Amino acid sequence: MVKLSRIFSRINPVRVGVVGDFMYDTYTIGKVRRISPEAPVPILHVQKEEGLPGGAGNVVLNLVSLGAHVVAIGRVGADIAGDGIVKSLLAEGVNVEGIIIQTPYQTPVKNRLIADAQQVIRVDFEAISMIPESTEQEVVERLPRLLDGIDILAISDYGKGFLSPSLLMALIEMAKVRGIPVIVDPKGDDFTRYQGATVLKPNLQEAYAAAKLSHQASLEQVAEALFKKVSVDLLMITRSEAGISLFSRYGERCDFPVRSKAVKDVTGAGDTVLAMVSVALGNKLEIADAAQLANIAAGIAIEQLGCARINLSDLASRLLEFDVDNKVFDEDHLFALQQALKDKHYIVLGIHSTQGITTMLFRSIRQLASRDPDTKLIVYVRDSNPDEEFISLLSSLAEVDFVVLKCESLKNLCEIIRPQEVFVIDHLNLVALDHFKALLN
Repeated sequence: MVKLSRIFSRINPVRVGVVGDFMYDTYTIGKVRRISPEAPVPILHVQKEEGLPGGAGNVVLNLVSLGAHVVAIGRVGADIAGDGIVKSLLAEGVNVEGIIIQTPYQTPVKNRLIADAQQVIRVDFEAISMIPESTEQEVVERLPRLLDGIDILAISDYGKGFLSPSLLMALIEMAKVRGIPVIVDPKGDDFTRYQGATVLKPNLQEAYAAAKLSHQASLEQVAEALFKKVSVDLLMITRSEAGISLFSRYGERCDFPVRSKAVKDVTGAGDTVLAMVSVALGNKLEIADAAQLANIAAGIAIEQLGCARINLSDLASRLLEFDVDNKVFDEDHLFALQQALKDKHYIVLGIHSTQGITTMLFRSIRQLASRDPDTKLIVYVRDSNPDEEFISLLSSLAEVDFVVLKCESLKNLCEIIRPQEVFVIDHLNLVALDHFKALLN
């Protein structure tokens, strides 16, 4: 397994362009109390209804939750569902200049009926409609402006007709000219449409279908066949409960097993993977680290009902279960720490590593951690070059939630993360800095 030590701390906001099929996911939620007298079917007593962007829209929502700035490129119809998508994206701070309103066109709607936290049926309202040449041209004309400043381009193809071969070619070529990596979640069995992409991310069934091989063939044979058909740098095959398999053009393979506590609903897990990989590659992380992070994010997503939105706080909590080194942050990477602390109470303890691991230090950490189990403890190491073994031991303590190094000062750290309380160890005593809030005002 790829060691994720401090990988999380390197996640910063990136600008992601998301291109694809935007749909509207609606949820009709209620309880089943009896069987209908009209037919042997349950009666759903509706308690509430919800609507959210789906398809490429779900990728966008996941990216926003992961701290990304998103430019959405796609189409909707001049209907209630299309209006709902645009309004929802605007409310999330998404740039929707690339969303074309096409008439006549029906925005795809997927209505999921949920009874007692269980999806019982899905009703789809959609008709596959190829993009008209005039709409395609309008998108192409907007692309130079829309791609300006983008760190990575994510293509989410749901096969609804928006991503024509010529539009895909224009997208990938413009991205390559600008040095923008392109990751594609493909649809169908013709992957030649995605020539020139950086990463191609099919699921297992799509990979075998596109390779034109039976399931008796090995995954290595599938990858080899796909690389012969389509020119891409990397192949990332998602395999549901088996995790993710990553292949390079040179025959190298890495497998990443999924880590999930309980599978409730796999809806939207592929969108979560696409979003997480986009954020990771946009931050110039290695593809193996991106795959591992995506696997963990997807594992969290399938533990929830419906299209779940995974945020950096969720990811941080799960990563800390696997690798305590992810507790360690420095001043250049406090964005990720801020995201991990969202909606949480936390306090700071400032220490000097030169004081060593003492009984007083252990007692102070335990005392602060035991005050409130819901309050996170951040230990700030105040000297500039702390001993690595000291940091390793500190981060291994269950009572310590995060460790911050190489920050300009305790005051500067508090200005950035705004803790509820601050303590220091002074002359072998634990001292509360009651005056620190006044310093921040």
